[in-house]
Amino acid sequence: MVDRPLCRYTHTWRWFLMRVEIDGISKSYVDSAGAPLHVVGGLTASIEQGEFVCIIGPSGCGKSTLLGMLGGLLPPDAGTIRFSGDRTATGEMTSIVWQDYALIPWRSIIDNVAFGLEVRGVGKQERKAIAQGYLETMGIGAFANAQPKQLSGGMRQRAGIARALASDPEVLLMDEPFAAVDAQTRTLLQEELLTVWENHRKTVIFITHGIEEALLLADRVLVLSGRPTKVVEDLKVPFARPRTADIAQTPEFGELKQHLWERLRDATRAAEWAEVEGANS
Repeated sequence: MVDRPLCRYTHTWRWFLMRVEIDGISKSYVDSAGAPLHVVGGLTASIEQGEFVCIIGPSGCGKSTLLGMLGGLLPPDAGTIRFSGDRTATGEMTSIVWQDYALIPWRSIIDNVAFGLEVRGVGKQERKAIAQGYLETMGIGAFANAQPKQLSGGMRQRAGIARALASDPEVLLMDEPFAAVDAQTRTLLQEELLTVWENHRKTVIFITHGIEEALLLADRVLVLSGRPTKVVEDLKVPFARPRTADIAQTPEFGELKQHLWERLRDATRAAEWAEVEGANS
């Protein structure tokens, strides 16, 4: 990965940062039997400018639904999501990095990274320069003209991150982006992501199932309950930056990992009991 200012390219990085305020949001669906499924229930949280916040919670608790609302893809049924106090979420304010890379298979890597800029009407020469810059930042500039199928999983996810950054989001949303890669690649991607974030301090909201990953990456970890999900713990991570995977060997890391595991275990058991009781009622 190349460490260089992103504004070296024709893209202008928006240096102001965004506070995210989530106030009592709820979201429900109708299940296959026609019954209401309450996924998010009155969730409230705030994320400071430039913070890196990880979210963990039981499987199926609504983490991806929450991310969809933050990204402006889903409207909340109730409550509000605001950026710096006065603006609601829109697609242009955020970019999402998905678990499955979501690259267009028939486009080259550079054209994938430039896709959002193309949709916004940015000229070909400018968007190519922007995309190439972010590919170099993520260490895959030499593969700009390759097809997605020619790259490893880790390289494809680097391209996915480059694409998200190329759109110059105010908030970067990440939905378990490293879940599909092997452990060694995951560690490398975590450290590379931290380097990019430390250089540019975008606000990041990162969903993960990995407690170790959350403690390595985050300033704060939000623990969610089962459905309808809400925040049951907001943990400030005490480790100094910059960080590497070596902090996982410290006693304090082990203590926090155990604490979060217990909270997550309790939330998962509560969610399972609630599901059983609902089925029997």
